[in-house]
Amino acid sequence: MIKLKKRYLALALLIALFAVTHMEFLTFRKSEEMQRAYLLKREQTGVTFATIEVAGQKLHYTHVGSDTLPLVVMVHGAPGSSSGMLDYLANERLTGVAQVVAVDRPGYGFSGFGKAERSLEKQAAIIEPIMEKYRASQAACNSSHPPLAILAGHSFGGPVIARAAMDYPELVDGLVIVAGSMDPGLEPRDWWQAPLDWPVMRSILPPAARVCNQEILPLPGELEKMLPLWEKITCPVTVIQGLKDKLVHPGNAAFARKMLVNSSRLEIDTLENDGHFILWTKKGRVAEKIIEMVDRLKR
Repeated sequence: MIKLKKRYLALALLIALFAVTHMEFLTFRKSEEMQRAYLLKREQTGVTFATIEVAGQKLHYTHVGSDTLPLVVMVHGAPGSSSGMLDYLANERLTGVAQVVAVDRPGYGFSGFGKAERSLEKQAAIIEPIMEKYRASQAACNSSHPPLAILAGHSFGGPVIARAAMDYPELVDGLVIVAGSMDPGLEPRDWWQAPLDWPVMRSILPPAARVCNQEILPLPGELEKMLPLWEKITCPVTVIQGLKDKLVHPGNAAFARKMLVNSSRLEIDTLENDGHFILWTKKGRVAEKIIEMVDRLKR
């Protein structure tokens, strides 16, 4: 009888653990209905959602603004989703000068949720069709100005957009890297990351946390592969970095200065008293840096 009770208790604990780790707030995503409601409340109309398939992988994204305007693609970190960019999608000043797309990176949001893509090269390739599509819409509607595409990435999104600029320089006109992981030598190699990728641990981790760990594990090696490619980035780049960042080493800003030797214009904006989450704590400043880049490129 006691053994039976222990079994039931163990089963109950496992069920409770599974339920807690799979609660909605741990998915780091909001449904299309929730996103639309938030944006409508902020008086942002013309919201569309789409899912495309690239090399067998789904990419879901949110789009606001006129497709005749310059394109800004927002790329989230790990974990995260397009819903983390809602305040930028709702920003009237930003959407007044650009159409804004917020993507769900592979494994997050509604882009194959729970299935990680470990390759930065493949992640960059997945956003390439979005740049192609909305550059083409600009070209079709506006013959007086060439089409423009700016990529803005936070945290893990930083190396994704850098890789896109390396691999598709003809499609990327500017980068805004916010607290981005770039230097392989500064990437932490925590002892607990590998055990979290053991099958038994993967099975109980929330899907977004599992994907986060699975793409961070190989990140140093992925950044190593990019070392000889930094010279291929010729577009303007703005790097925004908090000097009290505990997740991405502030030294990444100095690494960017060292590596971006061919950028036509490099701006390093360091924030003395800010940490990793400046995408939200300094969202006004980040939005203005994006707007400044759009305005400069349009001249």
